[in-house]
Amino acid sequence: MKSKLVGIVGISLVLFFGLWGFWYEPGHGHHIKTYSIDVEPWIGRSYRVAVLADLHVGSPYNGLAKLEEIVSATNESQPDLILIAGDFVIHGVVGGTYVAPQEMVPQLSRLRAKDGVFAVLGNHDHWLDAGEVTRALEEAGIPVLTNRAVFMGQYWLVGIDDEMAGSPDIIGAFQKVTGDEPVLLFTHNPDIFPMVPDKVSLTIAGHTHGGQVYLPIIGRPIVPSKFGERFAIGHIKEGDKQMFVNPGTGTSIIPVRFLVPPEISIVEIH
Repeated sequence: MKSKLVGIVGISLVLFFGLWGFWYEPGHGHHIKTYSIDVEPWIGRSYRVAVLADLHVGSPYNGLAKLEEIVSATNESQPDLILIAGDFVIHGVVGGTYVAPQEMVPQLSRLRAKDGVFAVLGNHDHWLDAGEVTRALEEAGIPVLTNRAVFMGQYWLVGIDDEMAGSPDIIGAFQKVTGDEPVLLFTHNPDIFPMVPDKVSLTIAGHTHGGQVYLPIIGRPIVPSKFGERFAIGHIKEGDKQMFVNPGTGTSIIPVRFLVPPEISIVEIH
C-alpha cells in the first residue's frame, strides 16, 4: 500500500511539473516586470525602456496572435524607448511552425514609444537570412542597429551585432560616439559584456531565455552561454559595469519554461 501511494504521488508530481513546464507557463500569457536601475552617468531623469527579446514567432504558443498581445501590452506600458534584442524568428523547434519575417510586419509596425523603436538581430535571424529579417523590420519602421550608433538627443544608443552568428564590431560602432553623453548599448548575446567599454552606462541583451528552466537549489541546468549562469537573466553588475538580460517571450529547441515565465521587461533607468 505504501509503495503504491508513493507511486501515485510520484506520477502526480511528474504530471504536474510536466503540464506546468510544457503547457501552462509557456502558453498562458506573459509577465510585465519592472526593474529600477541606477546608472552613472545618465541624463538626469527617469527613463522607461521596454525590452523585448527572443520573440521566436512560430515557436509553440508564440504565433502571430501572441505577438499581437505582446505589442499591445508593450504599448500600454508607455515606454520612452522600445528595444528588441533579436531572435524574431524560429525554425527547427519541436512543435513549432515557421513564420516568415514579412508576416510579422503588421504587428511590429504597431509598436510605439516616444523616442522610437530599435532592433538588433539574433543568431536565429542570421541563420535564417539577416537581410530578409532586416528588410521586414525596416518595413515595419524599426531601424536595425548593426554595429551602429545613434545620438538620441541626450545620450547615445549603440547596437552591436550578434556575438554568435553575426559580426560584432564594438570599435567600429563607437567611432561615431563623441562627447561625454551617456551610452546605452544593446545586443542579442550577453557574452559580449566583458568587452563592452567602461563608458557604457547600461548594456541590454537577451538570447539566454533565462535558461527557460529554473530549479530551486539546483539552478538553471542549461544556459546558452560560455559563461554559464553568470549572464543568465536580469540585472547584472560587475565592477562599474551594468547589464540587463531579458528572459524573452518565446522558446527554442524544447518548448518548455519552468519558473522562467515569458517576460516583457520595463527597465526604469535613473
